[in-house]
Amino acid sequence: MNEQSTDLRETVRRRYAEAAKTVTEGGTACCGPQPVEVDENFGSTLYAAAERDALPAEAVAASLGCGNPTAVAELRVGERVLDLGSGGGIDVLLSARRVGPTGKAYGLDMTEEMLQLALANVEKAGATNVEFLKGAIETIPLPANTIDVVISNCVINLSVDKAAVFVETFRVLKPGGRIGVSDVVADDTLTPNQRAERGDYVGCIAGALSFAEYRAGLEAAGFTDVEITPTHSVADGMHSAIVRATKPGPTGDSPKGAESADTCCGVHACCTPTESSVDSSLTVTGAKTAAGCGCQN
Repeated sequence: MNEQSTDLRETVRRRYAEAAKTVTEGGTACCGPQPVEVDENFGSTLYAAAERDALPAEAVAASLGCGNPTAVAELRVGERVLDLGSGGGIDVLLSARRVGPTGKAYGLDMTEEMLQLALANVEKAGATNVEFLKGAIETIPLPANTIDVVISNCVINLSVDKAAVFVETFRVLKPGGRIGVSDVVADDTLTPNQRAERGDYVGCIAGALSFAEYRAGLEAAGFTDVEITPTHSVADGMHSAIVRATKPGPTGDSPKGAESADTCCGVHACCTPTESSVDSSLTVTGAKTAAGCGCQN
């Protein structure tokens, strides 16, 4: 990471540390914590009142996102969910409620102050299927193929290495897993300098990708079925958007570019003494069966 990237990451960390401190100190006041100051395009007002009322006030007050990813990720009972840049924990707690006691919700954040706030909110909420991890979203501290759904709320645009975020997200997802992300995305006609003119980096705008760049980044990492749907404007030519994509499952699909010339039926070097499954979680026979291959020997 170069010096400029390091400085930008530290700027983001300081901004969110200060936000956590504001909420924590507000929690000791007579009337409880006040929301961190944001405009109407960001923050807790993007959640339904019933969702806000069911959570600790501090989790709601610390919300700085540009959407509500738990409302679009179609979470199911029993799933394992990872929230990138989990902040005070609002989306982790909502996810934990949706996946139920047989599921689990992970939160990943690099800011110690936010992690402390999130852990306090988990205790207040009485959630038992939640775990918070400290780390960067460019190097996710979880094993490969272990997560069903990755969500994030206006955080990926803050990363100084978005390609690494997409690759890491793909890695930790199980085959067939999916993402449901809220993020700020720019019109394809805007240059990076024009995006920077519309807001600073920590304000979720200067670091935003364009629609085409976002799609290309996800597809380069191996994702398919990419959908990027704008929901509301946050600045001239800048939009809050819902981003969905899928990691191909073990049914003969494979990441873009993964198959080579010696690959067929989900197997490398098919029908030779050195054949091996493209999907390491399957045997050669299992891979051929899943692919509907007629060559079973």
